[in-house]
Amino acid sequence: MDTMPEIPEALFLNKPTITGEQVILRPYTEADIKCMGPILADPEMIRLTGSANTTEEARSAPATLDAKTVEWYRTRAEQTDRLDLAIIDVQTGQCVGETVLNGWSPADRSCNFRILIGSQGRNRGLGSEATRLTIDYAFANSNLNRISLTVFAFNPRARRAYEKAGFVYEGTCREAFRFDGEYIDDQIMAILRSDWEGTTS
Repeated sequence: MDTMPEIPEALFLNKPTITGEQVILRPYTEADIKCMGPILADPEMIRLTGSANTTEEARSAPATLDAKTVEWYRTRAEQTDRLDLAIIDVQTGQCVGETVLNGWSPADRSCNFRILIGSQGRNRGLGSEATRLTIDYAFANSNLNRISLTVFAFNPRARRAYEKAGFVYEGTCREAFRFDGEYIDDQIMAILRSDWEGTTS
């Protein structure tokens, strides 16, 4: 008999604060939202997330959030079908990115995962820990069976972090993205509850 709680009550309605060794995941404060402006304008982040198709376009993003985006972040805690949390660097107390569970399919007990880290949080293991904390929280507090993501082939660092967290490569969407005139593959990865239970046992 399935005794795990239904997902909305257990996972998406409750907005947790999750504390790790290097990062804290929490609902956005006004200070966190302000930090997201420069993070979202970072050209490398824009390229790696496929938010622009050229280097010139990636370099032209404004470093200040517009009113619509600020309001979007302010309403994240009200969402009942997704979980958006700011990633806080324990050393500095500053927001360095975000972790998200979205694309929830209740019938399939599945959802999507995504994460982004600004320049101040890269190459320090913060993203790896934030990924693991999010996945652990999701499986431990819901009946989710599958969490999936996609990662571009020109981002092997992210793929290694996902593999470390237990995600398994499943396939490739060939030439799914075009950047500076070059076609880039998009790689599909996922972690199942059985995978997760194997890493926590």
